[in-house]
Amino acid sequence: MKVLSFRWQGRNSYGVVSGDGVVDVGKRLGSKYADLKAVLAAGALDEVRLTADGQDVDSALDAIEFLPTITNPDKLLMVGLNYKAHREEAGRAETEHPTIFARYADSQVGHNQPIIRPKESDKLDYEGEMAVIIGKAGRRIAKADALDYVAGYSCYNDGSVRDFQRHTTQWHPGKNFVATGGFGPWMVTADEIPDPQALTLETRLNGQVMQHTTLDLMIFTVVELIAYCSTFCNLVPGDVIVSGTPGGVGYPRKPPVFMKPGDTVEIDISGIGVLKNGIADG
Repeated sequence: MKVLSFRWQGRNSYGVVSGDGVVDVGKRLGSKYADLKAVLAAGALDEVRLTADGQDVDSALDAIEFLPTITNPDKLLMVGLNYKAHREEAGRAETEHPTIFARYADSQVGHNQPIIRPKESDKLDYEGEMAVIIGKAGRRIAKADALDYVAGYSCYNDGSVRDFQRHTTQWHPGKNFVATGGFGPWMVTADEIPDPQALTLETRLNGQVMQHTTLDLMIFTVVELIAYCSTFCNLVPGDVIVSGTPGGVGYPRKPPVFMKPGDTVEIDISGIGVLKNGIADG
């Protein structure tokens, strides 16, 4: 099942993809669940599935405004340097534990919405990644149980303002400019992806392949990331762990490649879909 957050007819909602359209489950369930995060918190994905089953499409996908898959996550935990090729192109040493940083919810935009290059920098880089969306609360989760806590998976573009990222040893400023990260187009529920490491990820900039990898090349797997993150925080429904980008980002290239207004970037993950965003100046 593909579940998405969107805006249509002047209101925010959530629903299920059906062919080239969407069933507006939020409208059908009324005020029962405010958003997709509330659905996950209530453990109500099966109710969403039953509500959408057999219903007529409410709108064509090209008529809605896509919102970030989870519009209001409690936590966005981002993983850095999680592929050997990216670690090497960044000139970073091996680490015993995952590199974790955070993003804010307002640094994200949905599918087909513009990623904004801030006026303070022309060094906006792409990072294609897979997002892991948590479906139930847990702390100190065992690796053997980790996938039981996943609601589903989505595509992510961890847009990075590279000069601000390098102002200090802390990456936070360069990763949190407003509307620099893409998240979507939807969440594919975990029952359709039994092994997230078996997927393939590709990033295209203006149609040119810039990154291509199989997710089994992650240094720390999805299972290991969930187990590690849950040691230092309570994971709750709607939390998002974004699992890292492979080699091929723009800044180490010679000459460097940065996203500019008029560009189109696509993150394509097998079994999930294609996240597409244009670039605009802010």
